[in-house]
Amino acid sequence: MARGINVIWPVVLIILVSSSCRRATSFTQAFSQTEEGAWMHGGRSRKRSSLELKGGPDDVAWVVQLSDLHFSIHHPERAHDFKAIVGPTLAMVNPSLVFITGDLTDGKSKDLLTMKQDEAEWVEYQKVMDDVIERSGLKRSNFYDLRGNHDSFGVPKTGGSFDFYSKYSINGQLGRRGPVNSVTLETGGHNLLFVEFDSSTSLGLRGPTNLFGHPNDQLLTDISSELSQFDPLPRKPVIKISLGHFPLSFSAAAYSGRTLKDIFLMHSLSAYLCGHLHTRFGNNLKRHHESNHQQFFQLNGQGLPVETPNEFSLKGRYEFWEWEVGDWRKSRAMRILAIDRGWISFVDVDFRSGAKKTIILPTFPLDSRFISDKQFQSNESLYVDPLLYSEIRVLLFSSSPIVSVVARIYDSRPGNLIVVFESPMKKTGNALSRGDLYTCPWNYKAFEDPSPERFLLKIEALDISGHSTLTELRPFSISGQRAKLGWSWKEFFVMGCQWDALYYPILWSFYFFALSILLIPKATLVFFRKQYAYKKLIANRGLLNYTTRTLVDIYSVPRLWYCMVSYLFYLILCPWLCGQVLMEGERGYMTYQGWILRSNTNEMPSEKPSVFGFPDVMVVVLPHLCFVVLPAILVMVAFLVERGIYQDSLRSLSRKKDDSDVKSNEISSSTCGRGDYRFVLLRVRLIRKIVLIISLAICWYHFLNCRDLCKAYDMNPFIHFPIYSMSVPLLLAYTIYRTRRI
Repeated sequence: MARGINVIWPVVLIILVSSSCRRATSFTQAFSQTEEGAWMHGGRSRKRSSLELKGGPDDVAWVVQLSDLHFSIHHPERAHDFKAIVGPTLAMVNPSLVFITGDLTDGKSKDLLTMKQDEAEWVEYQKVMDDVIERSGLKRSNFYDLRGNHDSFGVPKTGGSFDFYSKYSINGQLGRRGPVNSVTLETGGHNLLFVEFDSSTSLGLRGPTNLFGHPNDQLLTDISSELSQFDPLPRKPVIKISLGHFPLSFSAAAYSGRTLKDIFLMHSLSAYLCGHLHTRFGNNLKRHHESNHQQFFQLNGQGLPVETPNEFSLKGRYEFWEWEVGDWRKSRAMRILAIDRGWISFVDVDFRSGAKKTIILPTFPLDSRFISDKQFQSNESLYVDPLLYSEIRVLLFSSSPIVSVVARIYDSRPGNLIVVFESPMKKTGNALSRGDLYTCPWNYKAFEDPSPERFLLKIEALDISGHSTLTELRPFSISGQRAKLGWSWKEFFVMGCQWDALYYPILWSFYFFALSILLIPKATLVFFRKQYAYKKLIANRGLLNYTTRTLVDIYSVPRLWYCMVSYLFYLILCPWLCGQVLMEGERGYMTYQGWILRSNTNEMPSEKPSVFGFPDVMVVVLPHLCFVVLPAILVMVAFLVERGIYQDSLRSLSRKKDDSDVKSNEISSSTCGRGDYRFVLLRVRLIRKIVLIISLAICWYHFLNCRDLCKAYDMNPFIHFPIYSMSVPLLLAYTIYRTRRI
């Protein structure tokens, strides 16, 4: 027995050792760093890199962000201006990093209706970027370009033959194949961590149903891993900034319910930089996020009121800013973002009038419209190191030698602007500095005020040619109070509403309202038939009786009622379209839940297979329901009600006539006095004609939508979506026909 045990023990040890080796090998394969900085986690590669900044100014770094270039073969001026302006500007600014956050090419036809990849646009993008990099004097590795929704129109598979982004983009050429990449700038006092990610769907649907970012659970895990690489005890303070293409209002939640906002709040992100929306929606596309904000919408950009420094609570730490940069497509926008001793500031430059000779970026005091609570909460240097507040600091980039720089502070309390401080600024650093930093001393305590909008800063720079450059008036707050950041209705529409969360509430609210209009008349008619009170209802007057009578009139044409109810249920239970949603492969079927592709399966086993484009399909579903179906139902009701009112009026008039030879359905002109306009309106049925014009407008809008969908997905309205395209016009025509006579 003992001998048998002695034989078994070596075998057991061999098994345990081999098992341990296999586990160690699998762990090494699951999470390892290559010499080039490529990390593998769960089979998904990510690039990590770091850059130590040398030369002055000390503890100051700045980067450049561009977005939504939309290079197009139909609009060559976009690439031409980019090539002529951006290269020399980058050489003048000399940023540490350059980020291009999506929509590198346009991917649209000349009429803007067909959306798919065009390799000629990508070839042009590659040539332009090669020229820009050469003229800027920067390293290619300092450029990062993300994929946007336009860069994935119709792409069946990432890395496939139609994925031109992987072939022609800078990220693709440098081997940044993963959806998440990070780079750290090491300054004298901080580590500046930049994490960029690609949240576009792996199956690139053709537009217009490719509008949202789709971060899945694996992507959120990867982003979380990159943001936590310096946790828990970093050697130096870490400033975390993330970059993506889609704003959070157009980013869907993952299958588990987690969102990008949850990840950013968890890791104390400072700012999220994005694109996608363009400045046609407004120049104030910026939003302050906090953990206690509502899920569906936010009414203004600044969020909740800012607390004073001695009233800070833990909730102040769970916040970050979201700053949309605008677009190069029409606005020729570029952003320069600086981190000066931990303070984040930026300036958005408009190149529509041409290149700029001088660009000024004040880095301190901070713009009170974009202050973060945690900057003043966690950095209590206001009381520890007053030297950080003892200077006004400005980064200045110029292609000509600067003669003078002047800082002015205005007081707006008297009702007009009064200069209360004016001082020349001096350049710091030496010839080896990466950029020019100008400073001047000031008594910051003299400008402490409860109002974050009372004092305003303005910088003026004069170059050797006599050209003067002025900054905008920037409100600032020494105590950390945040100024109001209001939105226009368009800015609220695209930044303040969380559309993936609002889609289903809007959809089911529509169905509740529409079915109420159609089902209440049916129930009312059944009730009054049982009570034998329908004639009494007609005879009695009053708001309640008249409203009920109006609803009952809807059911006066039973076939129309059944068709409307059937169409509403069809839109929920059946596919709407059958379109070519990818550049190759079989057609897909669109429902209110998304596109169904039989030959494709989702890469994530935890998510629903074969359904793509949720909630992107809302751009087709909601306009059709709200601007076609609902108005059509109301118009059909109006036709029926108008006919009922016309019938009652004729009966009332016929009883008042003295001439018994006149037929009951005629109105004699002799009975109409000169002032009796009611008879004239009844005779010409003016209300019916107005409703008829409205119905024609609905049909025209519906026709334009169908035309756009035909071109977008290569469809024939009579073959690929006959019920969607023909039902509403036919129902309106049938209603007009049935109500033309009494």
